[in-house]
Amino acid sequence: MNLNLRKRYFEWIRERVQSDPMRYRHLHADLVSARSGVTTEHYLTSSVIYALLAGLVLAVAAFLVSDIVAVPLLRIRIYDIFGLTSLVEAAPEISGAVIVAAWLVVVFCAGTYLTYTACLKYPATRKSMRRTQIDLSLHNAVSYMYAMHRGGAVVMDIFRSISENSAIYGETAYECRQIVRDTDYFGYDMMSAIRHLEETTPSDKLRDFLKDLLSIIDSGGNLSEFLASRVRMYQDEAQFEQNQFLSTLQLIAESYVTLFVAGPLFLIIVMIVMGLIGGSATTHLSLLAYLLIPVGSMIFIIFIDLISVGDEGVERYITAVRLHEFSDVRLTPGVRAEEETFFRQLEKYDRYQRIREFLRHPVDHLTQHVGTTLYITIPIAAIYVIYTFLTVPAYQDIELYIDIIDDHLIFATLLVHIPFGVFNEIRKRKITGIEASIPEFLHRMSNINEVGLTLSKAIGIMAKAKIGVMSYEIRRMKRDIDWGGNINDVLIRFEERVRTPLIARTVTLITKASAMSGNISEILSIAASDARMSDVLRRERASEMFIYTAIIYVAFLVFIFVVIVINNQFLSLLETGGLAEGIAAMGAGTAAPVATTRRILYHACLIQALFSGLVAGQMGEASLIAGVKHAVVMIIIAVAAFALLV
Repeated sequence: MNLNLRKRYFEWIRERVQSDPMRYRHLHADLVSARSGVTTEHYLTSSVIYALLAGLVLAVAAFLVSDIVAVPLLRIRIYDIFGLTSLVEAAPEISGAVIVAAWLVVVFCAGTYLTYTACLKYPATRKSMRRTQIDLSLHNAVSYMYAMHRGGAVVMDIFRSISENSAIYGETAYECRQIVRDTDYFGYDMMSAIRHLEETTPSDKLRDFLKDLLSIIDSGGNLSEFLASRVRMYQDEAQFEQNQFLSTLQLIAESYVTLFVAGPLFLIIVMIVMGLIGGSATTHLSLLAYLLIPVGSMIFIIFIDLISVGDEGVERYITAVRLHEFSDVRLTPGVRAEEETFFRQLEKYDRYQRIREFLRHPVDHLTQHVGTTLYITIPIAAIYVIYTFLTVPAYQDIELYIDIIDDHLIFATLLVHIPFGVFNEIRKRKITGIEASIPEFLHRMSNINEVGLTLSKAIGIMAKAKIGVMSYEIRRMKRDIDWGGNINDVLIRFEERVRTPLIARTVTLITKASAMSGNISEILSIAASDARMSDVLRRERASEMFIYTAIIYVAFLVFIFVVIVINNQFLSLLETGGLAEGIAAMGAGTAAPVATTRRILYHACLIQALFSGLVAGQMGEASLIAGVKHAVVMIIIAVAAFALLV
């Protein structure tokens, strides 16, 4: 599309929008609330182009399968509504080209229309997802606002601080960025910026909070009492909202078990029976095992991830401020070069020191950096697979060759996933223990700070106490302080070692508050309450979803049991000639299709094990990585069951 044609096309879209603005007002509102960053005209322009491209792609795909779908339409006999006369016999013969052309036109129009409709609905879907994420993170942000205000920060500085911590407060922080943007770049005053956010936010809860906040500021009310009441109210509502969220997860878990565990079992039985009466069982089983189960499971995983608040990838973004106060000072020639040499030597020493630390304490390093295991296991597994393909002889029996290769591929897969799952579980248990001790740690810090001692002194006192897994980290913080570190840097290093949302919120709250005031006992109490609430919500989710994780395991075991029964009691009869007619129907008198069916069923169990484990981790722990251990266990169960019972 050249520039002039594109310009005329865009002008045509703009005229349509301007001529009937009420028709697109909902789309405009959804685009704004979804923070899409595009105008209605541009979005409609892109939607039409994407719809036409999708229709074209579907038409090409329909042409490729026209021999399967369109041509059989020629054999359909069409009768009138009274069933008296055959219209096919009365009408002229319709050529196959006309049927195929009509089929392609229908597919193109349907694909274009459905894609365009989906594009128009997507902003509303994105808006709904943002509403859920804002509601789930708002109580943490309000706790932070209350703590900042108690420390002496003004309202605008509070919004600015939240907006700078989007990796911690998620979509709520992105909403606060709208206020900062309007005041800094668009010339709004703070009250007008808050009203603008109130009008455009997708969250009803945040809208009500902003309305009440504006009322308090206008009337000169007590902002601290208002924020304190909202903290308590939102913590209670967070409990209720999590219960609703868990109810949704329970429905998703039941749907998954029904559709992609019990459903494939039913289809497997039907397809094998249909194969006996002349159908192509292996083709349909292949589609079920290699396409339906993986794609359906991934859809469930993506959907759960979209409606959940992510707990991974939390980072603190620290910007280094470069000072220029002495930029005009002249440097003595040669000294800077000598210093650069020292810095390079120091970097080299640090690099080798990290390698030496890894060699001295590999388990500790891999527990701290779980992803490092992949750098070790993936190359080993790749070399093993390549060696397998080069050394395994090319058997004449293709099924025997595939079975041997399967065993080696499964071993390579477990070689990658077992270390990763084990070290990730060790790290998870350690972090869970630390997070469970955080409320007690903050409560004691608050009591010590209340009597007048600094946070550094408080950590020194608590280093002698026993607070579960947290005791080791407290001793590390005390050691950093003894070596000259300030309290903020010590807490930031602690956050970098653990790197979880709860720790990130706690450390951000303490570092910001301690920068404004030395007496932050009440702020520490607020942080302790917030940490306790987060720990309670996490425990409730784990206990509620444990039963559904167990149900997935039981359903998978039933899946394995039924497949083994089919192998031993049904396919064995076909293979030995007990059902000669069935053999003839499935494979023209040979036993090869029986072996192929047996292999496909084995692969279906392995694929089901992998994706059932990932779904269990995503539902139970809101982490796809946590599902690796479940997948490993289920794969081992499947391999052992087929090795011992088939």
